[in-house]
Amino acid sequence: MTATSASLTPPADAIAPVRHPEAPAPGELLGAHYGHCFGCGDGQPHGLHLAARAGEGVTVTAEFTVREAHQGAPGLAHGGVLATALDETLGSLNWLLRVIAVTGRLETDFVRPVPVGTVLHLEAEVTAVAGRKIYSRATGRIGGPEGPVAVRAQALFIEVKVDHFIDNGRPAEIQAAMSDPDQVRRARAFEVNP
Repeated sequence: MTATSASLTPPADAIAPVRHPEAPAPGELLGAHYGHCFGCGDGQPHGLHLAARAGEGVTVTAEFTVREAHQGAPGLAHGGVLATALDETLGSLNWLLRVIAVTGRLETDFVRPVPVGTVLHLEAEVTAVAGRKIYSRATGRIGGPEGPVAVRAQALFIEVKVDHFIDNGRPAEIQAAMSDPDQVRRARAFEVNP
């Protein structure tokens, strides 16, 4: 990162993140938290369809293929789409902590262009926790998991109660998610940023 704002620097009393004992095992595909999520859901025809996997500790990896619908400049990924891929990957970390959290702040560096047709390899980790605040960072590489860095981000997520979504979301979608008979899908619908 070039310059990080003070709000993304963990306080002195922050603690190291601890993976929840019931978190998915390393290597396990996390799947979509909500079918209509633009980042990870299969119900969005032009969505990212980002697939994240649990890593060791409090880390995840993910892949996202840049399609024509994701371009900004001719033949290149739109910067907002790349920021969305980073945000979605960072949000997936919360499943390893087993908390519901929303993005409070996201700072992104765009290092190199990402052409349409490229697979963006993403890695993210939680770096610290301070009360309801979760500090994390991510990188996106092209040409493979060890390829050159194309994008980077640091983020602050804030743990919230499910009421955050109930009070602010559209009632029809909230009710549909809460009525899902699959308890895991029902819980996961509210696990990451709105």
